[in-house]
Amino acid sequence: MLLGGRDVIRVLIVDDHEVVRQGLRFVLDQEDGIEVVGECANGAQALATVRAVRPAVMLLDMVMPGMDGLDVLRALGPDRPAVIVLTSFQEDERVVAAVRLGALSYLPKTTAVDRVVDAVRAAARGGSVLEPGIAALLVRQVRHGERRGPLDSLTPREREVLTALARGRSNGEIALSLSLGKETVKTHVSSILAKLGVVDRTQAAIVGLQQGLVPLGEALEADGGPPGR
Repeated sequence: MLLGGRDVIRVLIVDDHEVVRQGLRFVLDQEDGIEVVGECANGAQALATVRAVRPAVMLLDMVMPGMDGLDVLRALGPDRPAVIVLTSFQEDERVVAAVRLGALSYLPKTTAVDRVVDAVRAAARGGSVLEPGIAALLVRQVRHGERRGPLDSLTPREREVLTALARGRSNGEIALSLSLGKETVKTHVSSILAKLGVVDRTQAAIVGLQQGLVPLGEALEADGGPPGR
């Protein structure tokens, strides 16, 4: 769309908190050349809305019930919008995973509003805006990445979940054995896939076997065939 001879940046806001969505819409609606074309409260809605309205830029919350931000990044097709992650969490693993999955900018929700606007305009041009601390983190990850083993980025709990995956356990079985909720297990599995750079739980299980988390004979004797959902 053109406005006064200029391209209008079409923005989709994805966050499970209505007050956050309303605040972002209010800020962006004041800006010339930016149009908010939709709001979504979860990842599934986001994917459907991307197909329907084809935004240029998506402001994406990282932690949402059901399909989280990393799941959305994985599921976006080749015609994906430029993605800016806005989150209350700045864990090393999530930052790196989001950038690896194609996020252009990663900003804390405490970021000043003008910084968010700058990120939207930069994303529309294919550019990035990163807070200094996050930029430094990514540089450290690049420098040390080659020296790290495949499992080094996993938390102790994620290693337990990966071990269970390598044994062919379903999410329900993992939840029962580790005394976790099923949604918590799903979140751990999503994080494991991102950190290992694999596309599904079967590939993750293979990495676990290759790294010796489970003796091969034990894995072959496990019931249930391929790792379940």
